[in-house]
Amino acid sequence: MTNDKLVLSLLGRSSTLFDVDVDNNSTELRDLVEKSKILVVGGAGSIGRAVVKELFARRPAALHVVDISENSLVELVRDVRSSMGYSKGEFKTYSIDCGSREFEALVKHCGPYDYVFNLSALKHVRSERDPFTLMRMIEVNILNTIKTIDLTKESLKKYFCVSTDKAANPVNMMGASKRIMEMYLVRESRNVDISTARFANVAFSDGSLPDGFKRRLEQRQPLAAPSDVLRYFVTAKEAGELCLLSGLFGQNNEIFFPNNQQLQPISFSDIAVRFLQSKGYEAVECGTEDEARARVDELSKVNKWPVYFSLSDTTGEKPIEEFYTETEVLNFDRYSSVGIVSNNHSKDDQELNTFLNRIESLRDGNHWEKRQLVDLFEQMIPDFHHIETGRFLDEKM
Repeated sequence: MTNDKLVLSLLGRSSTLFDVDVDNNSTELRDLVEKSKILVVGGAGSIGRAVVKELFARRPAALHVVDISENSLVELVRDVRSSMGYSKGEFKTYSIDCGSREFEALVKHCGPYDYVFNLSALKHVRSERDPFTLMRMIEVNILNTIKTIDLTKESLKKYFCVSTDKAANPVNMMGASKRIMEMYLVRESRNVDISTARFANVAFSDGSLPDGFKRRLEQRQPLAAPSDVLRYFVTAKEAGELCLLSGLFGQNNEIFFPNNQQLQPISFSDIAVRFLQSKGYEAVECGTEDEARARVDELSKVNKWPVYFSLSDTTGEKPIEEFYTETEVLNFDRYSSVGIVSNNHSKDDQELNTFLNRIESLRDGNHWEKRQLVDLFEQMIPDFHHIETGRFLDEKM
């Protein structure tokens, strides 16, 4: 992960978003965390690590972290110990799947918890390229969310679950899966307080295109990016702070999001150019992927680097993301840098149950097509305008 100060400069910003709101509430944040037993699900991913570090810095009574990636958990522990050391509270990590029997046993043995932060997600638009990965995305983003709420809701003060800006007026299955997840959160909020956050892109997060820029440079490969796609970006620390504010202060059914009046969207190609400049290289645009691949050695000798920028033509790409829809009630008054959606919509129980039953029926039959899943999503979200081009990011450099 690139350091936050450098990331801010690459994003064209000189200051962080949430400093004022975090500082204004610093005492209450610390008091809540210090006396709490907290479970973080998906805690070794980019956002999960940021949340864990924000929580650990405030000395929780107990902090348990679950993630399926054993290696990422190891690095998380090394990072925490190397940067913040130790605290009196219990800090433990568990390399298990939150949809597994082992997770059920963990909650039964180690719970109940005061707060649950669920950062587990399949976050890539490319995950809809085949019906198998797409069904896994439904399991992680929807089914496992419902399950973890049911398992942990006893004595729970708050359940927080991360959403995405792609859930507002979705055009891809990833964003639509998070929008449907939000519907189930509304239903589950009858029994436990739930808040969430719609995120901007976390710059240089694991698997992101900017993170790919770092890897391409390390491996002496050209950089490629769409030139016509604009995105809002936050740093890893800002991501952790937004989750912290929503998870601890969000009222039932509220969705927090970065106040986009303080953010300017930026293209991936602009970030690529600035990133190369920060490494001492001038970007040189090439006309084809082949040309870009062929010119690395030649250009690098004179402190230049080949890039290939093209118009986006892949499935599910929206020209610019948004954090809310026209029908949602917004509040910009409570915080200086956070907006809040306060009228999250749901479906009636029959529609919600029918969706789950159809998904389970397809899974039980061990065969399904992508079109069947798209149809189910369109029934749940009547204004879902799925962009299907037949091309996916795996087909591009």
